[in-house]
Amino acid sequence: MLVISRQYEAFLDTFHTITFILPYTYHGGQSNRFSLIKDGNEIALELKEKIPLDDAMKYTASLPERLELGKTYTIVDEHNTETDLQIGAVIRTEEFDQHFYYEGDDLGVTFLEDAAVFKVWSPTSTEVKLKLKSPHEEKAVQYPMKRNGNGVWELTIAADIEGYYYTFLTCINLIWNELVDPYAKAVSYNSEWGCAVNPDRIKPGCSSLEPLPSPTDAVIYELNIRDFSNARESGMKFKGKYLAFTEKDTRTPNGFSSGIQYLKELGITHVELLPVNDFDGVSDDPADNRYNWGYNPLYFNAPEGSYSMKPDDPAERIHELKSVIHSLHEENIRVILDVVYNHVYIRETSSFEKLVPGYFFRHDENGLPSNGTGVGNDFASERLMARKFIKDSILYWMRTYGVDGFRFDLMGILDIATMNEIREEVNRVLPDAILIGEGWDLNTPLPFNSKANLRNANSLIGIGQFNDCFRDTIKGSTFNLHDKGFALGHGKLEEKVEQVLTGSVGTPNGERGIFIEPVQSVNYVESHDNHTLWDKMKACLEEDDEILKKRQKLATSMVLLSQGIPFIHAGQEFFRTKQGIENSYNSPAAINQLDWLKREKHDEDIEYVRGLIAIRKSHGAFRFRQSNLIRKYASVSHPAENLVMVHYQDVHPYGPWNELILLFHSGSSDKVRVPLPKGKTWIILADGNQANVNGLCELNGGSIEVEGLSSYLIVR
Repeated sequence: MLVISRQYEAFLDTFHTITFILPYTYHGGQSNRFSLIKDGNEIALELKEKIPLDDAMKYTASLPERLELGKTYTIVDEHNTETDLQIGAVIRTEEFDQHFYYEGDDLGVTFLEDAAVFKVWSPTSTEVKLKLKSPHEEKAVQYPMKRNGNGVWELTIAADIEGYYYTFLTCINLIWNELVDPYAKAVSYNSEWGCAVNPDRIKPGCSSLEPLPSPTDAVIYELNIRDFSNARESGMKFKGKYLAFTEKDTRTPNGFSSGIQYLKELGITHVELLPVNDFDGVSDDPADNRYNWGYNPLYFNAPEGSYSMKPDDPAERIHELKSVIHSLHEENIRVILDVVYNHVYIRETSSFEKLVPGYFFRHDENGLPSNGTGVGNDFASERLMARKFIKDSILYWMRTYGVDGFRFDLMGILDIATMNEIREEVNRVLPDAILIGEGWDLNTPLPFNSKANLRNANSLIGIGQFNDCFRDTIKGSTFNLHDKGFALGHGKLEEKVEQVLTGSVGTPNGERGIFIEPVQSVNYVESHDNHTLWDKMKACLEEDDEILKKRQKLATSMVLLSQGIPFIHAGQEFFRTKQGIENSYNSPAAINQLDWLKREKHDEDIEYVRGLIAIRKSHGAFRFRQSNLIRKYASVSHPAENLVMVHYQDVHPYGPWNELILLFHSGSSDKVRVPLPKGKTWIILADGNQANVNGLCELNGGSIEVEGLSSYLIVR
């Protein structure tokens, strides 16, 4: 990068204001006259303000006329010293946003019959070049691009350049930078180049499955590409790779199902894949044993190379990832992508920052990059071209890969308008596709009522949020390892449990809930983040493993039988452990991978979870879409400490049974006898150890004895 030496600096901070910074080492920071040189003419600037800083004097001056961006302008002061006019905070003004917004859907590379069109948005550049290289040659050729309206630069290459590598070069404030196209659909080995490929020509063809009637019909299973197959005992040949998802009928060493067959048997409806777009933290070298979940995004539309059998072949990555989705769809399993639009890996080196410095990232009141994400940058989703990028990316994944839904990492960094526009765009392609996100309230400089977080759930209709109240009520605080929730034996939580079991939508007496509708509540007790439930229990409970297993089965049953969207972390059903590591994002694969031997050992426990999933699917009363139906048909109570009951009546229109009673007992020792409503004979479908949609046995008498650390479902 060229280093520019300036005796003082001038910045265009609005279309009507220039700011000057004069170091005290330059004439004591004093100058009483500044002029702008435009088209050979000198235009005097009117000084408005003079503010002493620690090491410089700051001046502001008004512009008598609007300047055309994309040109170089010179400033001269009373000492006849010249400097260039740099693009400053003007890029964060509403006027800039409106003036340079580009509606087209053709940023990146568009293939024509005998040509390729390159377009990139960089309104503050004075020059832009395309750097193009054949994959078979070392030498690259540079082509000047033409500036069009709205700050878009364009170049048509009249040749077959599919498979060629390319970058863009931008000149902004007299400095040249090279960058990979943020719209790149594929990248080279170790992400050094974008690659001009046409994904529509790469098989298999993928289209989304028909959405389920309601998001509450889903059972989401969160999974990492590498974790799924990496273990030696997984029975899969393509360990840690995309193609493991294409292997059929794989088996563990003792003949138990594994891989995609196991997912099918379990009965889940959706697999949520941790990020599969190109990320940092690992290289594409197969010998690189580093591990990373994928929350260091580099290129949002290009498949990650470390999961590919041929990471040096950009088109093959696309083929392999399409094959993952196609294979899951063949088993009627839908695919949710975990997407990380809230930040980039490193702001300073990101393509966004090199295209329009300062535009794509949020800044605080001091002009410094904000850090609500904790990784040094917050993506400014409220800016029109940042919002457009996110929407374009979402639509690309749906239309090209047939993705069925999205999970938004740190959604609380994004703004409400962006998320609602995403919901609208997705509905045009796939109505009722699942959109869920982490609505944590993060310290990013957005107005309170603009943040897409849990507190503003009422403004995010049709978008589910991870329900931390459910998680912490059932499991205990994520941030206090020794805090115990209901399933871990903490009493006095019964009323909270009643709330979360019924969708966190409030109570019939008018008490306000977290959500308006149950489709907004993603119910979970563990995910890739933080301790697994098993590891938390091992740390804070001095109980033998058999007791802990009962507690985990109780917690999992509450996830699966509550109103809302159930979410299971892969391996939760067989007591997944990460050996006590709380944040395993870069721990070795041996810590993160699924333990398929535990799958063998706990087959009966898995059968129990499978039975609960089948029961949930069998009756619509577990899956109400609207809160008024919960209030109409469900009543909740806590007949004893550590015991919560949910009673559904007159629900035959929604399934085979007219009356359902759920009992969740987290007391560790005492049995509790619960009287039952008189009438027809009850049938037990689940008793904490077994679950069968066809029934376990009939219940004789007018009461039921509930074992400690168990959940019961009885019907009639």
